[in-house]
Amino acid sequence: MGEILYTIIIGAVIGVLARFLKPGADPMGWILTILIGIAGAWIGSMLYPGGIIGFIISIVCAIVLLFIYEMIRKRTARPRT
Repeated sequence: MGEILYTIIIGAVIGVLARFLKPGADPMGWILTILIGIAGAWIGSMLYPGGIIGFIISIVCAIVLLFIYEMIRKRTARPRT
């Protein structure tokens, strides 16, 4: 149970930092921010496990995921009539 809570907290921190560092507006909720942060942390830990470098790489991975999310969202958005 503690690992799940720790993962959610670290995911939230990484997600918030990624949204803060990425330019532009990101109209998404806090749940999606946490999910992108968790995914970024997971990918970052696969590339470089542990330490401050791993944390920075996790933030960079979350920023990349934010860009991917933004591209997918723009493609699937329907024009308003």
